[in-house]
Amino acid sequence: MIVERPALERRVLGSLDAGRIPVVLGACGSGRTSLLLRTAHTIGEDRGQYLDFGAAATTPERCFGAVTAASRPQANRSGLQVESTSSPRGAFDALMTFFDEATGPGGSQATFLIDEALDIRTFEHFPGLRQVQRDFIARLAASPSRFVLASRFTSRAHRLLRDAPARFEVIHMPALTAGEAQALASRFDGGRRDQAGTHAAAIAALAAGRAAYAHLLTEALASQAASVDPTAALAMLCGPDGRLTARCRESYEFRLHRARGYGALKAILGVLADEETLNLTEIAQHLRRTPGSTKDYLSWLEDVDLVVMRGKRYSYEDPLLRLFVRLYGRPVPPGDADVVREVRAYAFNRLQAIGEPAPVPVAAAADRPAEAGGTSGIIEID
Repeated sequence: MIVERPALERRVLGSLDAGRIPVVLGACGSGRTSLLLRTAHTIGEDRGQYLDFGAAATTPERCFGAVTAASRPQANRSGLQVESTSSPRGAFDALMTFFDEATGPGGSQATFLIDEALDIRTFEHFPGLRQVQRDFIARLAASPSRFVLASRFTSRAHRLLRDAPARFEVIHMPALTAGEAQALASRFDGGRRDQAGTHAAAIAALAAGRAAYAHLLTEALASQAASVDPTAALAMLCGPDGRLTARCRESYEFRLHRARGYGALKAILGVLADEETLNLTEIAQHLRRTPGSTKDYLSWLEDVDLVVMRGKRYSYEDPLLRLFVRLYGRPVPPGDADVVREVRAYAFNRLQAIGEPAPVPVAAAADRPAEAGGTSGIIEID
């Protein structure tokens, strides 16, 4: 489902109309792709083209062919086709020229909305393209066409744009509000739509402001009986076969594979899942590694926005991803009691912070090992 964020869409369109290049940054599930697709629809199919560089950025030659074949705004490609086969650098230059020259009906200005724009770095390993990210930014800044860029890698984008021309405007995806969660609930035609809408503030809080998480929670609530509250719905989604578990696993693995030091990074995420927040020395002691090597590991995690540092102390960027690691970052899958205990503790902290009714925190049960077996597939929270 495409989540509607009208105020944010207006801000992006306003940035384009002012001659700037909006750069939309947000984590997995924050709604970046929905924003770009809806903006492209508003601009019009013949003048606005959505492009996913996460899929298109393979080799420079194939990327050029894929983009020009899929794009509705077009340019005179006769000379560009020859240039694109001369070398990897030639293909990249042909792609940039295509962006410059492409127009809509009657010669109207074309707008390209490029999702996962930083995946252009895939080309760095080809001859003549060592500095392709900076070349890409420079060419877009000088182009007569309009662009909207998006990326899930906030730290990398900030580093790349540090010395970029002033034409670029960074827009961070804001957390989903209770009002937007209410609007999301109103789009469900069946089930307990009103039930989901009643809990809009709790849904926004439990979803940590992520549109994708809120959608899953809203859908789960809409399909359940009126007695099911948001915390119980979250517990269902966090089961071994739950859709939120699958979504967090995807985000977790994707970011780790884009970073260096896979095994050591998983160890640090496990440490922070057990205890937040910790400083560098404390994490190094848990890992039994030197502060120097631990600092490198932490910088790699920051590079892919898995952890953030505030006041020299580290924590997860996504609190639901921390919940996922607490449940699934171990060799034995969690039982129903484990899921209920962890979800209840998470919900207690999140809902208490916004003044919503929170479940009673688990005390003694948290220290008891879960019984092996006996999972019924139904999770109940009193």
